[in-house]
Amino acid sequence: MKYIMQYPFFILISIFLNVQAQQRSYFQLKIYTLSSDTQISITDAYLKDAYLPALKRTGISNIGVFKPKTIATDSIKKIYVLTPYASLEEFQTTAEIILKDELHNAAGAAYLNAAYNQPPYVRIESVLLYAFEQMPGLRPSPLTGPRTDRIYELRSYESPTEALYRNKVHMFNEGGEVALFEQLGFNAVFYGEVLSGAHMPNLVYMTTFENQESRDAHWKAFGESAVWSQLKVDPYYQNNMSKNDARMLYPTEYSDY
Repeated sequence: MKYIMQYPFFILISIFLNVQAQQRSYFQLKIYTLSSDTQISITDAYLKDAYLPALKRTGISNIGVFKPKTIATDSIKKIYVLTPYASLEEFQTTAEIILKDELHNAAGAAYLNAAYNQPPYVRIESVLLYAFEQMPGLRPSPLTGPRTDRIYELRSYESPTEALYRNKVHMFNEGGEVALFEQLGFNAVFYGEVLSGAHMPNLVYMTTFENQESRDAHWKAFGESAVWSQLKVDPYYQNNMSKNDARMLYPTEYSDY
């Protein structure tokens, strides 16, 4: 780890113990695209009253549901659902279990039985992720302020080739980016390698802040840190990212965090 010795000892121990104690999780990021208030209402009700309760009956917890910080004139709306899975087998079998869940099917009837010409969404995108070695599980954010004020920043880093993508993942793990985010208090929820998605090769991660001012201050501290100043010019890590996409989200009232 090239820059790891620059971090306080207690942070290194905390990260080490966390990595040693957990098996790497899988995450599904399910993205609903919606175009009307009716679609939003039906999908919200389904997620709140049918889908999340059904997931929890299978033993899955810490499910996040988020919406973008959009402006009033935006015509396309989105809902993001983040679900952790202990294994690929759990990911596959959970969907089958839910389809047979009578409580789920009854509570979600308006969504599940929608007419072909009145669908509850425009489309659904599913992104399957594998947790980073340095943060092998999902960590719900500790934020307690008003949900609509919070910033849950979802970032996707795309790379020009698979080899450079692996280099960028290395930069986060062995290079020390994850440790730096930890040191600066970014309250990361997860870091994930994208196994299946529309923008590969890429990695995705989520950090959380009490409000926009806190978010901006944290990124300023990151940009000015000595560790990042060295890391970004390291010849080993050059040209490993071709696109950075950042989405500002906030948690719904029925999100677990």
